[in-house]
Amino acid sequence: MTASTRWELFPHEADVGVRGVGATLAQAFEQAAMAMTAAITDLATVVPKEKILLSCDAPDAELLLVDWLNALVYEMATRSMLFSRFEVQLQGNHLTAQAWGEVVEVARHHPATEVKGATYTALKVARQPDGSWLAQCVVDV
Repeated sequence: MTASTRWELFPHEADVGVRGVGATLAQAFEQAAMAMTAAITDLATVVPKEKILLSCDAPDAELLLVDWLNALVYEMATRSMLFSRFEVQLQGNHLTAQAWGEVVEVARHHPATEVKGATYTALKVARQPDGSWLAQCVVDV
């Protein structure tokens, strides 16, 4: 992780904002996914054992962020998994990605909340004045 690559949570009424920052748009999407996992559990407890592949398309980068995060929410729900490592590739408005994680162990992961989905609230994907990329939205918990 470079100095300009990071994830953050930000408060939003009853929900949680997730924010990713990276040197590239793909890194910002990866960091937003990290923030979403951090809203659920301590990232350090999630071992990147198993890899899954994801793909999604959207008309623009903002909608692609929502689709990406919702694809992860779907995978978390259907596979009972948490993810702690991500590699995103972007070609225009097409995303392919790998996510690594493991099956949830409540006693070890102590999930604080369940993310139900990414929303359009506070949705923003943009290049920042310092040249980094920002990808953020609010997730419904």
